Amino acid sequence: MRHISKFGLDNHGLINTVDTHWNQAAEPLYEATVQLGLGEISEGGALSVETGKYTGRSVNDKFIVRESSSEANIWWGPNKDIAPAQFDGLHSKMLAYMQGRELYVQDVYAGADSNYRLSVRVITDSPWHSLFARNMFIPVPDSEMADFVPELTILHAPWMHADPERDGVNSEAFILMNFGKKMVLIGGSQYAGEIKKSVFSYLNYLLPERGVLPMHCSANQSDAGDVGIFFGLSGTGKTTLSADGSRALIGDDEHGWSDNGIFNFEGGCYAKVINLSPEAEPEIYATTKRFGTVLENVVLDPDTRAPNFDDGSLAENSRASYPIDFIPNIVPSGMGGQPVDVVMLTADAFGVLPPISRLSADQAMYHFLSGYTARVAGTERGVTEPQATFSTCFGAPFMPRHPSVYAQLLRDRIAKTGARCWLVNTGWSGGAYGTGSRMKIAHTRAMVRAAVDGRLAEVSSTPDKNFGLLVPDSCPEVPSEVLQPRATWSDKSAYDSTANDLCGRFEDNFKQFEEYVDSDVIAAGIHKAA
Repeated sequence: MRHISKFGLDNHGLINTVDTHWNQAAEPLYEATVQLGLGEISEGGALSVETGKYTGRSVNDKFIVRESSSEANIWWGPNKDIAPAQFDGLHSKMLAYMQGRELYVQDVYAGADSNYRLSVRVITDSPWHSLFARNMFIPVPDSEMADFVPELTILHAPWMHADPERDGVNSEAFILMNFGKKMVLIGGSQYAGEIKKSVFSYLNYLLPERGVLPMHCSANQSDAGDVGIFFGLSGTGKTTLSADGSRALIGDDEHGWSDNGIFNFEGGCYAKVINLSPEAEPEIYATTKRFGTVLENVVLDPDTRAPNFDDGSLAENSRASYPIDFIPNIVPSGMGGQPVDVVMLTADAFGVLPPISRLSADQAMYHFLSGYTARVAGTERGVTEPQATFSTCFGAPFMPRHPSVYAQLLRDRIAKTGARCWLVNTGWSGGAYGTGSRMKIAHTRAMVRAAVDGRLAEVSSTPDKNFGLLVPDSCPEVPSEVLQPRATWSDKSAYDSTANDLCGRFEDNFKQFEEYVDSDVIAAGIHKAA
């Protein structure tokens, strides 16, 4: 027993448990995982686990409880509702399920800025999920542990299955968020990302009322303290591009932007590792050889237990979860100043958008609301190849409030700070998916480095004829022909036709936001040359 809060499990209605393991470190959680047959130790010392059929977020199984304290503030269009009675029924079912079981508790913080942090308790019957929570969030100092009281409680039972007909959900899996009761129920899915994204979604609801913009972005800073933030959906390069040895990492996925600057929500990283190589991503690769890292759905050699990151037979969405200090060059406080550069990442499956372009403030708001990218294979169940999509704010599944709330906060922050804004396409070049090829990571890194260190701001540029984006005419370490997407296509008429089609998709998608923005933002979108 170690570091036990005086706020016991009886406060959560949990009784008759066999044993409770409080805030355990990696060693006993490894041991329990291996003893229970839930994982094995890979070459190098990482803990290797599999999540069964749920290898990504199960978006159709996520619900928000329609209750009086939050109902008027929820964007009910894409956010599915569930009645309080259905939540209470599954809550009672989970409390009964947890009786007679060993439970693992992690008390952690979400939010590096103590002015805005959230105290979170994760209670699970899975030791490796407890380690995941410990890796991903911010440790509570020993001196604060006894008086720790959670402001959000996550009850997690990955092997407890719902009865869809009786419980009023869509499948055996369920992720239920109740803002009134400050609680999340997760069951039926072993995919650990559900824990992480539930905390993110909860903060996305709370923080705007306090004037803080919650963001699905990574962040880093230069030696001089210049901060860059990188918006993007999973698989677009947030983790890869922010883990840059020449800059210090603030965080790889979720941040808040307040009057004080940037702060990380997390204390760890959850990196995609499919096709991971030591040459392209040495910092991330090194974490996969360390004790304390959790490898999720990574195939191991049966004899040597060496990870094979090129094998996607378990999941294209294979992951590594590790404490952020496993990356060599980090900002220990998890906080930075006001951003100098705002980078929006998109994986354009059509191969139309330039690999990098400069945005005006109005264009930044347009593209933030649009959130165009491609769903990458494995990130969501049923997605086996990239699909063009619009995910507003580069994180629609995690945004409980209307997108205009977050977009206006972004516009206000950009206006106050004068941050430079960039759109970076990490997707396809020379043709659409299936014909063209994925952008080279080395080229993307070179372009992003030139943007955030100020070199691209001084380069002459040419407006893109479809979007009006300012495309640099040159960039160090990048062939000039790579910068103009039309030049990379052998069939120019096919490019023009595909670009016209994508423009139409942007226009159709943005109609839902036109009533929430002024005419300058609308005009900043599609800007075809005469």
